[in-house]
Amino acid sequence: MLYQICNGAVRFAAETILENVNFEIRNTEKIAVVGRNGSGKTTLLKLISGEVDLSKRDSDEDMTISHAGNPTIGYLKQLTFEDENLTLDAEIRKVFAPILNMKKRLAELVEEMEADATEKKVAEYTALEEKFKDLGGYYYEKEYDTMLRSFQFDLSDKEKKLSEFSGGQRTKLAFIKLLLSKPDILLLDEPTNHLDISTIEWLEKYLQNYNRAVVIVSHDRMFLDKVVDVVYEIEHQKVKRYVGNYSAFMMQKRQNYDKQMKDHIAQQKEIARLEAIVEKFKNKPTKVAMTRSKLKQIEHMEIIEAPDRYDNKTFHASFEPGKETGRDVLLVTDLLIGYDKPLARVSLDLKRGQKLGIIGGNGIGKSTLLKTLVGMIEPLSGSCHYGDRVEVGYFDQQMAQYSSEKTVLDEFWDEFPNLVQTEVRNCLGAFLFSGDDVFKKVSMLSGGERVRLALAKIFKRRPNFLILDEPTNHMDIVGKETLESMLKDFPGTVIFVSHDRYFIKQVSDILLVMDKNKDMQGETLGEYRLYPFGYEQYIEETEKAAGNTEASNQNQYAKIEKKSNAGMPSGKTETQEDATDENSKYYNPGKEQSKLERKIKRKEEQLEECETELQQLKDELQNPELVSNYIRLQEIQNDIDEREEMLLDLMSEWDELQSLLTNC
Repeated sequence: MLYQICNGAVRFAAETILENVNFEIRNTEKIAVVGRNGSGKTTLLKLISGEVDLSKRDSDEDMTISHAGNPTIGYLKQLTFEDENLTLDAEIRKVFAPILNMKKRLAELVEEMEADATEKKVAEYTALEEKFKDLGGYYYEKEYDTMLRSFQFDLSDKEKKLSEFSGGQRTKLAFIKLLLSKPDILLLDEPTNHLDISTIEWLEKYLQNYNRAVVIVSHDRMFLDKVVDVVYEIEHQKVKRYVGNYSAFMMQKRQNYDKQMKDHIAQQKEIARLEAIVEKFKNKPTKVAMTRSKLKQIEHMEIIEAPDRYDNKTFHASFEPGKETGRDVLLVTDLLIGYDKPLARVSLDLKRGQKLGIIGGNGIGKSTLLKTLVGMIEPLSGSCHYGDRVEVGYFDQQMAQYSSEKTVLDEFWDEFPNLVQTEVRNCLGAFLFSGDDVFKKVSMLSGGERVRLALAKIFKRRPNFLILDEPTNHMDIVGKETLESMLKDFPGTVIFVSHDRYFIKQVSDILLVMDKNKDMQGETLGEYRLYPFGYEQYIEETEKAAGNTEASNQNQYAKIEKKSNAGMPSGKTETQEDATDENSKYYNPGKEQSKLERKIKRKEEQLEECETELQQLKDELQNPELVSNYIRLQEIQNDIDEREEMLLDLMSEWDELQSLLTNC
């Protein structure tokens, strides 16, 4: 057990946020904390990080927080940049201070042991070297560069000042800094917000292999399914633990609910049966013993309560378009979008009832495309034509930031002045603004509440064509499921941008993927690809893409061969050996497969040789004759470190080649 909360409670003034919390982090568990917005998920993270304290309890029941040793806890919201005039590189390298200090101390210990070889110093060296290795002391530079690229930074950005980056980029840099610090308990609050899909997929793999504990608050169901192995749900101020990923949690929750309800009903029937017997025979002297027995039987029962109902309160609307469009809804022909310079060129032909999802990297032009379609931005060239009777309902993230000193009631009523108050309150009630909630000022609403208010306005106008930019960003899982259901049932047409892969998979029947490409003048210009059968087709084709063309393979070969040739003996290199194949005009799958198999065989030979050398060095390190020869011991250790890093590189290259062979 790494960390534990027993019978915890958190209260702010008279409001109880969490009650009777029992929460554990064991070893390297990957834990999700799920629940409705406002249920206390972020409060639980703050409790673990130490930002919030346990509240005092009136009862005698113990309320404690305990942990093994002194684990380091990293929380993204704790990370800020004190000096924005520092370069990216200078700021990020602060996290390497412990590694550099260890490296310095290891060198000092080597010198000290040469003069005075005590058992204590040897033990300190051994323990420190193990910790140094665990923190990535032998490969931290490589990991640093990999993270920068994965979060869409160029290595040239290292010399830029922090003040030159946008707010979103600085959040990413804080995230990188947190990951590189490798805390024992990593706390992540909505880590996938504002990350594009490729970065989310990289983060999934990183967290899967993270050899420490992780606690995640997220509404991204696919992300949770791929990363976590334990789920804690906060519902009705209580916390319950489930083993498994998000899908397993949902299945267990339904099964537990159904079983408890079934047992409750069965017990109530049994109690009613026994009470009926007692009532029937209570006045008969010959049946007194029997009726007493039945009453005792009831008294000794451990009552099974009916399970708490799911907290699935959500917005709803009977949403039908005011008009039906013709079959042709939107025709986009060579539409060049952008501001000062072109971002992308797109062509589309959208029919009535189709649901088009759009994905792509940040800054690629997804939102710009939507704004161009609704006329907020003029196209640089090309054309965009709507079909007959098309009425557009548009949502973007600015609506989630919209602020006003009006009340919710007045804000909505001013948009629809012909409605009577009862109609206005009914419309708002459908989107969870009931009672005194309608008198809240818009400026006091949460992001999720502002989204609901914006959607209430859009749906009240009854458009037949919805254009939505990240509509789920501030929604909890129940809200996302509700919007999914509404959009799937919507008879009109939909275009939406989202980074939520589960939402995309559920709603879209066509997928448009935007990516960067170079035009003939060398300028970066977004390109797109349509997948007419949706997200699953995109996944299938993406997984096969590495083996579909010679060019995609050669790009991978170049990276692998550049590293592997550097370590090969003089003479014929792998690249030279395959020069004839690379200059071949036509793609030959059989030849490509054979070439890959030869490369894999050579890589396996290099791996075997490296492993043999590594084992020989480790055996030499244990030689009793060298126990006092610290200079030689250090030389051997340096050789071991080099071989281990080389082994990691070779294994990575072998894995890449195997992946290419699989897709060939």
